[in-house]
Amino acid sequence: MSTIQVQSPGLFTTVQDLGRSGFGPMGLSPSGAADPISLRLGNRLVDNPDGAAALEMTLIGGTFLFPEGGTIALAGSDFGATLNDQPVATWTTVKINSGQTLRFGPTRSGARCYLCVQGGIAVKSFLGSASTHILSALGGLEGRALRKGDVLNIGPATTAFRKRNISSQLLQRLSPRKTLRVTPGLQSDWFPESSQQLFYSNTYRVTEDSNRMGLRLEGSVIPPHAKGQMITEGVSLGAVQVPDGGQPILLFVEQQTTGGYPKIANVISADLASIGQLRPRDEIHFEQIDLESARSLFKEQEEILASRELIEQ
Repeated sequence: MSTIQVQSPGLFTTVQDLGRSGFGPMGLSPSGAADPISLRLGNRLVDNPDGAAALEMTLIGGTFLFPEGGTIALAGSDFGATLNDQPVATWTTVKINSGQTLRFGPTRSGARCYLCVQGGIAVKSFLGSASTHILSALGGLEGRALRKGDVLNIGPATTAFRKRNISSQLLQRLSPRKTLRVTPGLQSDWFPESSQQLFYSNTYRVTEDSNRMGLRLEGSVIPPHAKGQMITEGVSLGAVQVPDGGQPILLFVEQQTTGGYPKIANVISADLASIGQLRPRDEIHFEQIDLESARSLFKEQEEILASRELIEQ
């Protein structure tokens, strides 16, 4: 079996696939790739199923030795990758020869880069997924981020090397957004019109106190609502909570499964991948749309992903 040897793990690198859904009642959020669109595209380039496990690097990438070689694709943000000191492009298949070393630096664009390898990262499945859930120390490689000296097994290759690229035209239509489209949250009517206008007209900055559990935002304070305390209830991926301090929190892939803060909005499914590419100090806006528009945008996104013109050979 082919392997990857971790010479340097980078800032925060984990094994991720498309996550494990359906375990919220047990208190376990889905986890999975922070940018699932990039993971799916990277896997397609190397002839993997969309949900094959890959390495998700955050802000600063690592250094990886391929003793037996392999076929890889880099998806998501540009981390300035080099293969034996030669530049490696994103969104294309790359053949790695035995003994070559793949190095990544700090991000040049968004927050996360995915290293997809033909055959996928072979780790033990937990509740049907290889995803690392850091908060509960489950899944992935021993439930943790990678460390120097780790050795990762690669699943068997399924096809011979083929040079493939993602259509630049269609890739542009899937690119991350800084204006996140949302639908009203379950407690949006708790907030007066003035508070909602402030929320939608304001620019919010992603703080350093953000992670895969949630993104803390700073900007104009949303005035306290007049409804008093609410009973803790289930929360969804992409929910925008407003705690007592009035600074919103955007719940993400390792979110708590219940919460007691009112939710003013919820990011639509088509924009969830954009959250995964937000870095500390990035500035974002929220735009309210209706449910029918949200469904149409998600359908359009899936149609692009299903397009025969998406992969160029």
